[in-house]
Amino acid sequence: MENTVVLSQERTQLFKDLYRGKIPKKVPIGVKFYPEFCMQYANMDLIEVQWNTEKLEEAFDKVCKDFVSDVAPISANRFISFYELLGAKTFVMGSGGFIQHPELHGLEPEEYDEFIQAPYDCIVERVLPRLYTKLDADPNTKALTLAKGMKAFYDEFANFGAIKAKMIQKYGYAVLPPASTTFCEAPYDFIADIIRGFKGISNDVRRYPQKVLEACEAVTPLMIKKGTPPVPSMDGETVIPLHMAPYMRQKDFEKFYWPTFKRTVEALAAKGQGVYLFVEHDWMRYLDYLYELPENTRMRFEYGDPKLVKEKLGKKHIISGFYPLSLLKSGTKEECIDKAKELLDILAPGGKYYFDLDKVAITVDSVNVENLKAVLEYVDEKGKY
Repeated sequence: MENTVVLSQERTQLFKDLYRGKIPKKVPIGVKFYPEFCMQYANMDLIEVQWNTEKLEEAFDKVCKDFVSDVAPISANRFISFYELLGAKTFVMGSGGFIQHPELHGLEPEEYDEFIQAPYDCIVERVLPRLYTKLDADPNTKALTLAKGMKAFYDEFANFGAIKAKMIQKYGYAVLPPASTTFCEAPYDFIADIIRGFKGISNDVRRYPQKVLEACEAVTPLMIKKGTPPVPSMDGETVIPLHMAPYMRQKDFEKFYWPTFKRTVEALAAKGQGVYLFVEHDWMRYLDYLYELPENTRMRFEYGDPKLVKEKLGKKHIISGFYPLSLLKSGTKEECIDKAKELLDILAPGGKYYFDLDKVAITVDSVNVENLKAVLEYVDEKGKY
């Protein structure tokens, strides 16, 4: 027990130093896996376990035992129980046990004015009943259904939190400050995801540009509120996955996406909260914009030129990602380790870097697990300053 306590303290210090612009003793490893990967790795039935999530402990424990990481290598952001209770169209479980997000929308173009005037009210009264069918009911039934859904939500995440706490104690992982993590979106992404949908928002920027601008402005306070955890901390984390920008013309990005997104990140940083961006797909043409964000914003890149990113952003911001999940599937062990060495040589000098993959491994067959283990062990051993 004493050894794991000391190890946890050392690993926690790695990230404290990283987030404060100091060079840590070694390159921290921040790899995480979703429950689907963990269940498959433990040879468990995805559907059965997702309806009885207490069994997740066995799967999570096996992953923690076998894969090197300085943070607990487990993550969860949705469970099927509360989606089913609410009659969700937004996230549905397929026959293979994977929760999928279909293309849909909850707001019609002619309802923009109502949304802009009172976005929260419009979401509650119009959008949610369309996307969660069991909320399309009389007030008493709606209230009872919502109560059931929220009870399931808190129960599931309390169970996950308890399991994660056990793993941290057992394996000596880094510890985040309590109540310092949450999630939000860039305002434009929030509207694109389920308010208007990918197709809808792409048409709206041409047909109703002023409405889109006003809608982004209207939801910005909601995103800032959602992105502020109960106890803000620079050692905490507000996760913001960035979706739509790579699919936009640069002039549209400058007009519709960037201003409210930048304001959201700045507002969170001003509260002392750490911000983690998952920079999805190709953001290379937007690096100069990303540089403008508050110092030590964490940016995990899915794609791009790590040398250019290090050159442009590495002195101000914290970088991770880039390691190709596809190589772990197709490459030899030597090729995989060589890639890890290449990224360490490019990104580690001067600090402000921690090791992670370009995306989360969702299925076991998306990687060769022996390659993955070898890479993590290599980075843990060789990623010293």
